[in-house]
This record gives sequence, structure tokens and C-alpha cells, in this order.
Amino acid sequence: MNNISRRTFIKGSTIAAAGICSSAMLQPHARAMGANSDIRMGVVGIGSNVKIGGKGKQDLRKFRKYPGVRITALCDVDRKILDAQVADCKRHKEPVEAYTDVRKMLASKNVDAIIVTTPNHWHALVTIWACQAGKHVYVQKPASHNIFEGRKMVEAARKYNRVVQCTNNSRSATGFKEALEYVQKGNLGKMLCVYGLNYKPRGSIGLAGGVQQIPKSIDYDLWSGPAPQAPLIRKHLHYDWHWDWRYGNGDLGNMGIHFMDGCRMAVGESKLPKHVMSIGGRFSYKDDGQKPNTLLTYFDYKPVPVIFEVRGLPKNKSIAARAWGRNMDTFHGVGQGVVVLCEGGHLAKNKVFDKAGKLIKQFKPTTPEVGANFLQAVRNGKPGELVADIEEGHTSAALVHLANISHRLGKTAPDGEITDRIAGQKELAKSYKRFKTHLDANGVDLKTTAATLGPMLTVDPRAERFIGDFSDEANKLVTRQYRKPFVVPDKV
Repeated sequence: MNNISRRTFIKGSTIAAAGICSSAMLQPHARAMGANSDIRMGVVGIGSNVKIGGKGKQDLRKFRKYPGVRITALCDVDRKILDAQVADCKRHKEPVEAYTDVRKMLASKNVDAIIVTTPNHWHALVTIWACQAGKHVYVQKPASHNIFEGRKMVEAARKYNRVVQCTNNSRSATGFKEALEYVQKGNLGKMLCVYGLNYKPRGSIGLAGGVQQIPKSIDYDLWSGPAPQAPLIRKHLHYDWHWDWRYGNGDLGNMGIHFMDGCRMAVGESKLPKHVMSIGGRFSYKDDGQKPNTLLTYFDYKPVPVIFEVRGLPKNKSIAARAWGRNMDTFHGVGQGVVVLCEGGHLAKNKVFDKAGKLIKQFKPTTPEVGANFLQAVRNGKPGELVADIEEGHTSAALVHLANISHRLGKTAPDGEITDRIAGQKELAKSYKRFKTHLDANGVDLKTTAATLGPMLTVDPRAERFIGDFSDEANKLVTRQYRKPFVVPDKV
């Protein structure tokens, strides 16, 4: 393939972001990979802390251990964090190029593949630009910030024949896939319901009390990227973006996505459900967080529904914040994971039990480790070998977006009204009872603090759009208004 200069690529990327770039203007440079070739990797988004970093630093440590991998480039909009990581790489005898602007890094001929661990609102654009530049991509969960972006990521991977892996724990080497295959063969009888559980207490992010100063080490224009360059009204710019609609997807998209993906694996569906409805709220906290910390979502899959429970409060209000992580409720012994209820028993994580709760079998993983699997697919030039291809990541992330859209369009409703609305759904009614019991244990009275009841939205699974009641409002949240030049293009 013809190479392009760094300046030409950056110019082309900017035009592409505005949605007016032709394929001839953006010619990727990618070298052929042999079985024994070193894979030169760049990391985009180091993390939120100079000392401990974040997922970017964790993935860097992980990938540098694989044979035949060289870390050659780092990118982070926070110069303080970037410089600290460059120094760490020098200690590991890794000569790396350092960038604050990802477009410049993608123009480098010294990078074959990238790891994307930015905030969620950057995942899609970095991935698309990387595919256009001939790079392979290992992108962290959730794949996208909205439904439109995820589909464009898939289209870019296919158009440029790039290997794009999206990490979700359910497709990792945990034994879950093997246990699920046992259940799907009918060994526990008919499947009745699939539960996704994310019981992970999260503390309040507090009240900033007004606009905060942007640290001098951060290029806030680049940090904001496709999102509005809005005033900072939260105590911590890093990480707390998860609870801001402009950048994150709440804990459903932060940790819950791992198990949402597993739920979809369990029902064996490659598309979106016909309907979705949510019940939830941000209870107990008076802070700058916008996302629900307790959320119950019903996905109308056939022949069995998926019900997903998010609990961000501790087991009860007496537990100190520092001990929250060790004090979660469980459902069939699971606090975070997937539970599949069947006529003859249930699956919980990588174990299957009979109706009496007796362990039948625990499964060991045969699934390839996702990082090694990614590297093998890159070397072989075969995206079809991926255990967590971007299309799977997109569809599962879209479930997160469906749930959040229902919640954002919802209205507070009395407990009795919610109970009446879900009375015909036996398993959902049981979940709602647990929902109320959990809130009561944390001192939340739904008579005085009403939950938000989201509308039952109807989805066109093929078009990945809403139809019917509330569709006009819901479809506005399928995508977003992008800030030039950081525009996710309609045509990749």
C-alpha cells in the first residue's frame, strides 16, 4: 500500500472527522505481518493516575509480556501522566514515541496496532481513524459511547480489513463459555430466564460546588474530542467522567458490560431485542453524578428474556465506604456475572447446579486468552479468528445504550404504578422485589424517593433504531452532535 506523510494523514483525518473525506485522500500504510514478526504497539490513554495509571497501563504491562510484542508509542492528553509512563518505558528499555494527539501517533510508520483505553466518548473515533490508517485495534469495553458509533466501528473494521478486538470478560478464558455450551445443549432442561448482575458498590463523587480548573498538564480540547468542550463541574476530571452522560455510560457500561455480553451469549442472539424497559435512579447521593446507581432493565428477547440488575449501593447502610467492595449481596452465589435459570437447575458463572442447588459441574476454560488471540489474528491476518470481534462488542454495548436511553426518557413513578406495569412478567417482578429490598436496606423509601420508570421502547433490531411510541425522542439518543473536527463520520 502507498504510504502517506504524517502531515497528510493528520489533515486527512481532520477532514474525515468532518465527514467529507474520500478513501483516496486517506491511504493507510500497513506492513504485512509474518508468523514471526514483531508487532509494534501503541497505547492510547494511559490512565488516570501517574503512579498506578489505569486500564492503559494495565494493558501495557500485559502486552509487553507477550513474545514478539514491542511497545513503540504512547499517547495521552495529560502530559504529566504521559511523561511518567515514557520514563517507565525507558526503565524497561522500551524506546517509545510520545504523543498527546492520537492523529499524530496514527501517522507513525512505527506502529502496527493500538490499544484504546480512552474515556468511552473517544473509543469509536480512535478506532475508525486507526482502521483508516492501517492499524489493528484492541479496544477496551464498552465498544462505543452510543449505538451509531458502534456500527461505524464495525463498518471501518470490515472496510479496511483490520483486526478489531473488543474486550469483554464473558469471552475471556473463565470457563463461562464452556458452562454455557453445556446448558445450551439442554442438560438442565428448558431455559427460563437470563440474569446479568453487577452488584458493585460505588461511592458518591461529591459536589464540586462550581466550575473546576482544568489541570495545566491536560489538553482539554483533545480530552473533550467528540464531546462538547463543557466546563468541568466534578471534583475529578479523570474517572468520574463515567457518571457524566457526555462521556461515559454509567456502571452499566463500566463493569456491567462484561456480563451484558454474557447474557447475550446465553440467549444466543446476534441482534438487539424487540423491546427494552428500565427502572432505576441515583439514590442516597446528592452529588454531581448523572447516572443511576441502581438500575433494573428488562430486555425482551425470545424465547427467554434478559433481566439486568445494577446495584451501586452497599449491602446495607451500616457498611463503611472503605469496606464496600467486600460487602455485596449475591443472587445464586453471584454478585457480578451471569445466572441462567432453567427448568432443571441453573448456571452461575462457570458452574452448573441442579434444582436443589447441588453442584453438578465446574468448567475449566478452553477459550483462548483475548490478548494472545488478538495477536494471533493480527499475525495471521484473519479477523475471523477473534473470540471478541468488534461486532460482538458493538451489539452488547448497544444493549447498555438501550437501557440508558429508556432510563433517560423515564419519569418518576409511585411504587404501586411500577408494580402494576410489570405484574405480567414473573421474573421481572421478582427482580423488582429484590430491588426494593436492597434500597430499603440502604434507608431508601420509595414512597418518598420515587424510582424512575423508563418507557417500554420498541426496537427495530436490524436497523438498530427505535420505532413506535417515544421513538422520536429515543432516536435522538442513538447518536449525538459531534464537535468539529472530532466527528464520527457517517461514511467511514
